[in-house]
Amino acid sequence: MQLLKTRLPDWVQDWLEVIIPGTQILLILFVAWLLQRVLRRIVRRASSHYQVPDELVVPLNGLIRWIIVASALLLVLERMGVSATVLWTAFTGFATVGAVAFFAAWSVLSNLFCALLIFTVRPFRIGDYIEVLDTAEKPGAKGRVVDINLLYTTLEDHGATAEHVAWLQIPNSLVFQRVVRRFQGVPPVPAAVPLPPAAPEQATEAPIPPAPTTAAAAPTTAGAGSANGSQG
Repeated sequence: MQLLKTRLPDWVQDWLEVIIPGTQILLILFVAWLLQRVLRRIVRRASSHYQVPDELVVPLNGLIRWIIVASALLLVLERMGVSATVLWTAFTGFATVGAVAFFAAWSVLSNLFCALLIFTVRPFRIGDYIEVLDTAEKPGAKGRVVDINLLYTTLEDHGATAEHVAWLQIPNSLVFQRVVRRFQGVPPVPAAVPLPPAAPEQATEAPIPPAPTTAAAAPTTAGAGSANGSQG
């Protein structure tokens, strides 16, 4: 490189400090763009071959894009003269913030990871009838799977009536923490639980008051008795 500089004219040597880093930056951006296109094409072909749903392909392409952009940005900053110490300090700071955000959003991230497992392992599919149980003995949320996204698995409640249709949104992480019962076909509709009969009301009768006693009747009766005795 030094030999090339000595053979070039003076006005060209003044521009080499701009041309060489600029060419390197353009080359880094071109390689990043080309790498992103190649990886997206590989992911698209793999998803079509293994029948991976779009809900999983879209975030995977986004993750690849952000990794490539971040790497290209670090290389471009290094070519522009930013020291490696500053880059490392910035990287460690972003990594710390990312770790804190990771633990703060652990419930959301666990649902995302479980969605990945549902899409790959396929314990059930859209249209299946499942029941999420705490234990195998107790009844749980039962219905037909109508949607699976990155956060929730939506069931059409099997116990709801035709007039009042209801949906159950179950977090994806809960699917791997509970017992999942998968039905072959449509499960029977649960019978309505009869209400207990109402207790008969007991009629309360008012107490009969005692007959009043008349004090005047006693002398009359005694007088009649004495009269009968005189007649005799």
